[in-house]
Amino acid sequence: MVALYVNEDFSYPVVQRLRQLGHDMLTAHEAGQAGQGIEDAAVLAFATAAGRAVLTFNRRHFIRLHTEVSLHAGIIVCTRDDDVVALADRIHQQLQSTTTLQNRLLRINRPSSS
Repeated sequence: MVALYVNEDFSYPVVQRLRQLGHDMLTAHEAGQAGQGIEDAAVLAFATAAGRAVLTFNRRHFIRLHTEVSLHAGIIVCTRDDDVVALADRIHQQLQSTTTLQNRLLRINRPSSS
């Protein structure tokens, strides 16, 4: 399993579901990093030092960081979805089919409604 660092903007019910699925999750709140206005680059550096990929809804900034920072433990950017179980399951499926997140960017998108 991949170790994940959950950015403070992320949905806690999704975190709970991913834990139920067996994922190693550390939230910004649990790490004492929440509510401090920490820069995104510092969030990525903290996660990388801990050997954890960042999980975030902050797509724009972390996609940019992926292009600027050559070495990191991975970045997973997600579109918001009110169906937290479906979002957690999409993340889980992507993680199951990915051998490594090292220096990679994963995009988890909400399916378009037809």
